[in-house]
Order: sequence, then structure tokens, then C-alpha cells
Amino acid sequence: MFPAKVTKPTFKCYLPPAQTDVKNTVEKPLKKLEAKLLSGEIVVNEVNFVRKCISTENNQEGLWGKLICTNFKVSFIPQDTSPKQKSTLSHLLLGEHDIPLTCLEQVVTVNDTKGKKKVLGSNQKLKFNPTELILYCKDLRVIRFCFEEAGPESARKVCLAIAHYSHPADLQLLFGFEYQGRRYHESKEERVNGSTPRGLQTPIFDRSSDWDREIKRTNASEWRVCSINQSYAVSSSLPEHIVVPSSLTDQDLMQYASSFTDHRIPMWCWSHSNGSALVRMASLTDPLQQKKTEQKIFAAITKSHPQRNEPFRSDLDKSLPSILDIQSAFVKLRQICILDPFEESEERWLSTIENSRWLEYVRAFLKHSAEMVYHLEGGNSSVILQEEEDRDLNCVVSALMQLMLDPRYRSLIGFQSLVQKEWVMAGHRFLDRCNHLKKNDKEESPLFLLFLDCVWQIMNQYPAAFEFTETYLTVLSDSMWIPLFSTFLFSSSKQRAQHLMDFAKHKAIPQGEDQVVYFPPVWEWSQQFSTKDQTLFNNPMYVGKGAACVQNGEVKTFKRKQKAYSSTLRGTPTNLRNGVKGGEESLTRRSSLANELKSELTPVKDLSPSERFFKDWFSRPADLQGLLIPLLMPSHMAFWKLFFLRWVPEACISKGGPVTTYHKLSQLVDEIEILQSQLRQYKGTSPGNTPLTSSGGNPTDQRRMYFQASSPDDPSTPPECLTSSFPFTPTGNLSRRTVQGTPISKFLNGARIWLSTETLANDTV
Repeated sequence: MFPAKVTKPTFKCYLPPAQTDVKNTVEKPLKKLEAKLLSGEIVVNEVNFVRKCISTENNQEGLWGKLICTNFKVSFIPQDTSPKQKSTLSHLLLGEHDIPLTCLEQVVTVNDTKGKKKVLGSNQKLKFNPTELILYCKDLRVIRFCFEEAGPESARKVCLAIAHYSHPADLQLLFGFEYQGRRYHESKEERVNGSTPRGLQTPIFDRSSDWDREIKRTNASEWRVCSINQSYAVSSSLPEHIVVPSSLTDQDLMQYASSFTDHRIPMWCWSHSNGSALVRMASLTDPLQQKKTEQKIFAAITKSHPQRNEPFRSDLDKSLPSILDIQSAFVKLRQICILDPFEESEERWLSTIENSRWLEYVRAFLKHSAEMVYHLEGGNSSVILQEEEDRDLNCVVSALMQLMLDPRYRSLIGFQSLVQKEWVMAGHRFLDRCNHLKKNDKEESPLFLLFLDCVWQIMNQYPAAFEFTETYLTVLSDSMWIPLFSTFLFSSSKQRAQHLMDFAKHKAIPQGEDQVVYFPPVWEWSQQFSTKDQTLFNNPMYVGKGAACVQNGEVKTFKRKQKAYSSTLRGTPTNLRNGVKGGEESLTRRSSLANELKSELTPVKDLSPSERFFKDWFSRPADLQGLLIPLLMPSHMAFWKLFFLRWVPEACISKGGPVTTYHKLSQLVDEIEILQSQLRQYKGTSPGNTPLTSSGGNPTDQRRMYFQASSPDDPSTPPECLTSSFPFTPTGNLSRRTVQGTPISKFLNGARIWLSTETLANDTV
């Protein structure tokens, strides 16, 4: 006789454990789940009993709560709020489970029972009731919600609302306009009693005085500020004030403007101490006037040089990947890092990263920028960067060149002024390249992210040369998708001015009010992060102008000598060699094995001037307050793990990654600064001493480091929340299968990107 068949239970309970616990039989009032709304933010649609998935291996695991769509964000409010980890970045305008609508790349609805899936756009119909909603985000997050217990109609409506409001029909419909209008009037009384933020901000370069200061700082005596584009009378994409050769009159410039694309006359960027200048310009459109106009422009630039050296021109459209190539590479890379599962059998993950060509393009821009740096410094010639519209590739190369040449731009404020000058005011098409309105996918291209990756590559090789951290670069990239600030919303100064003028009229803002006051740039970090969290931007290893040290019992500072970025003054004390990462100073930074073999067979006299320049530079210790040239062989290009893998739970290493070093260094620097403060108090202030602003006032509130020194009675132990994704947390992002023993796990443990035999054979500077 067969035993009776055991029947499986047909009922599956999805209620949170707290609600099914027998001990909790006493009736409690249900928690009211409400979103925290900003001024002007309204709830458009919502649905209860939603499960946010945390793991794909166990479908039961997840957070239960309410999913809300507002006119600004998608917000999930958990029923049981877990205590927030102390050492994670906390945004003042966004909650832990919030996603700005402009950050959404795709809105995908799924019905498991019918086997249907649909990518939703604006004003589209949904013919089935979704059981799942998957949100693919531009910051590389993948978020999944399940509607097993939610009302079918409510779930369908909230999905449609998210899709609709993430595709605004007009720029003025972005939430930033409503929010900043209300914020202006609400903070009016504070502005009357206090000072306007203009005096404390990063230079915006919307005034001639900002350009004048830059001319004086770089000693560009043969250049002047020109305002012929006042009210955008000449070009719709140039700023109102630009810097031009002093030998050219306004009348000359007006005459030449018609020969250039969008009337973009050549614009000065920066001047070297040897008199060479960096200039950017658009292509000439009039073939009849092309040669004549070119000769006059080049003659004026030549005349601005002390030795009257002829300028060197580089056509970036012919030398570098196109914006379509860059977008294609990024789409492939995103597919590899975010969408595809890391399977046990996947043995091509690292080579697939290489085949995406993203790192190849990063290297191409760094290499070309370094070559142009040679012409400026080694060749003592002015450099003209030419691109058809002068609004994409020129932004990347001109900014990278200045970052390599001028230590000012490796400070936090300096870097922000560089982005403001070479990207925002130069007319980079942020609106189109970020595709904020999702109207033209063909115009989308992550050029600014490519630039940040290039910056990170240099920072990774010379970590002590930068005042800011990779956390800052990552947060800056994320800020592109928060439509509350003017920096990344527009494609030109004119477009910004027109929209903000209409916005001011609509919001009854007095005529003549500073646009920085009523629609601030992203550089107002206090609107997004607390003072404590902003200390995550500070690099404890930074050896910059004004960095403190103790000599003979006195606090002194490093002072940069005049012309410190000249090739003749790149020597540095041996103790600064620690600014070069990991001992590569005396080994791999010199050259590859292939180059060493070549050098044995090739006489020194056969080296070209540029090869001699780079050979000479790499033979000396790196001056962290002078010229910096990155290692440019393919094997030196690293993968930016924090940015690309921070949301992947399986790639998150507990108490591992660079943050462990950052934690210890921060505590050490904090302890040194406390001792310096005590030393000053003991000895008193003498003329040779330099007080540190971070030690004034309340020491606890004004400390520069996020991790502070521990007392002798409380020995330092790494916080539990420290992971390789710090200060971000991948919790709540769509998880995948285990990765132990696969290429991705080897890579996370320090393996380099795999390189093909062909790549290694071509491993040349």
C-alpha cells in the first residue's frame, strides 16, 4: 500500500513577517506611507503592496511598500524602514529609494503569466496588467518592482505615469523650473539678511571679470576680453564674453565670424608661461574665404606669441573617435556591466570589456591630449584645436590638456571652473548629449562621462596630485540626471539665458536678478549634501599649493614656484615621489618592454623631438605641482570599478577596495591636522606660519576628513558598512547569480583587463 501523497500548500503569504508574527496579535495602526516631497513636487500616481526585489535567486526576498510617481521622481517607501547605514552618501533632495525621472533610460513592463514585455514611452497604451516593472537608469542602476499583491489597475496606471512623466514634451516641464522658482521666493528673506552666493562660488564665466582674472592668472598679456557677442548678436552658441588676440579688432572679428560654423570665431582657452596659447575653433564653412580668413586668424595668434612661433593646428574630427563611436562603445559597456548576467561559464567577460572599445577611446583622447601638450610645452607653439562645431571633442581635449598642464585645475574649485569654462560656457550640447527630453537618441553621447573617465585615469596614476576624489567625479556624473541645477540642462549660454528669462517672468522674479541666485549651478553642493558628506570629496593624499607640512616645529606650506609647469622646472624632492601610485615611478612608468627593446636597437639621435620630450619627462620624478603626463600604453588603462560596478551587489567586496586605504589615510590626516592646531595654539602664530582653515572654529564641525581620528582608548576599526562600492550601496539593485571563481571575481581581486596578442604587440606610447 502506497503512502498517502502529501499535498503542497496552495496559499503563499507575501505579508511582511512583522504582520504575521503570532506575538504581535495586538492591533496596531498601519504605518502611513508618504513620500517626502520637495517644494512644488506633487504625487501623480501611486500603488500599494509593491515588492522591490533585492535578489533574483530568491524571489521571496525584497522590501514591501508603496511605489509613487511624482512630477520629479519615482519613489519607493518601504513598510519597514531599515536603519540607514551611517557611512553612506545621503542626498538632501533624494531618498535612498528615489530615482529622478530624468535618470530613467528605459521603463519596461512585464507580464509573466502571458509572457509579455513592453518598453513604455510617452502617451503609450498598455494592453496588459503588468506583474513587474523594471527601471533601467542612466546612472547604471537596474531596479525591479513586483506587483503580485498590488491592484492590477493601480499597477498599470503607475507604470504609465512613470513612462509619461519621464518623457517631458518641453524643457520648461522639467521639475527644476518649478522647484527653483518656489525656492527663490521661500528663501527671499534669507538673502535679504545675508550675502548672495556669487562671492563664494566657482567662477561662472558669464562676466568679463571672470575672463580678465584668467588672463591675468596665466599672464596672457597679448590677449583681451571681447564682448561683440553681447546679447548673442554674433553666435548663438558662444558665450557673451570670449578672449581673442589683442591684435584683432572687434570689426575684424565681426567680418571673420560669418566664415565659421555657427559664427563661432576662435576662442582662447589658456596660456602657457612660455607664451604659447591654447585656442579652439570651429570649421570654416565658406570655401572661397577659407584660406584668407585662416591666414589672418593664424597671423594674429602667431603675433600673440613672444617668439612669433607659428601655431600648430589639430583637426580632431580626423584624429579621434566620433560621438557615434563613443555612444556605441558605451552602450556595449553598459550591456556588459549592468544588463548581462555574470554566469559561471562566462569566460569572455574581460575580453568583452576590451572589445567594447571604451578603454581604447579613453586612451585615444588621453594620448592625443598629451601630444598637444608636447606642442605647447616642448614645441613652444600655440595649439589650435579644430572641430566642425567646436562643441564636443574640443571640450574633452582642451580640458584634458589644461588638467595636465596647470595644477590650478587639479584643485576642487579649479576643476569646477575648468568644466564651467570649457564645457558649459563653450556650448557643449548637454541637453542633446544627455537626451534629457528623450527626443533624439541619435544625438545622445556620453562625452562628459568619457572626460571624467580620462580624469580618473590620470588621478589613478597620480593620486596625490588631485584635491578631489573619485567619489566626487562619480557624484558629478550623477548630477547630470538631477534636473534641479542649470549646469547640465542646456546646450548653450543663449538657450540658458532665454529659458531662465522666461522662467523669471513666469515666477515673478525681479528683472535683473542674478541667474545664479534663482537657478543655481550644480557647484552649490550644499543643496545636495551635508557639510559632513561633502568631506568625501577631499583627497587626504593631496599635495597641492597650500598643503600644510611641519618643518623645524613650524607649520609651513608648499608654495609653487613661478612657471612650475615648465619642462625646465619639473624636478621635485624625492619625498614627493610617493605621489605616483604604487612604485610605478621607477618601473612601469618608464616604458614598456617593447620600448626598452626598441631603445637598445635605436640610437638616441634617431628619436623625434616629441619622443625625446616624453623620454626626458619620464626620466625625471613627477612634479605633482607641475606638468603631469599619464602612462599611455593600453595595459595602463584601468577600469573605473567604482563608477561602473558600484550598483552590482556581487561586485561589492565587504571591507575591501580602495576605501580601506582612504579610511586609514583620512584618519591619519585628521590626526595630523589636530596636532597642527594644537602646535599653533602652543607656539602662537608667527609670520612664517600658515593657519589651516579646517582647524579654525569648532574643530569637529570643520574637519576636512570624512573619517576622523580615533582616540587612544577607542582603537580604529573599519566600519561594518565599508565596501568597495563605498559611499554608494548596491542594496535594492537587481542582483544576479554568484560570480565566485569567474573572470569578474578575478578582476575584482586585482586582475588586469585581458589584452589580446595584437594589442600587446601594439603596446606603444
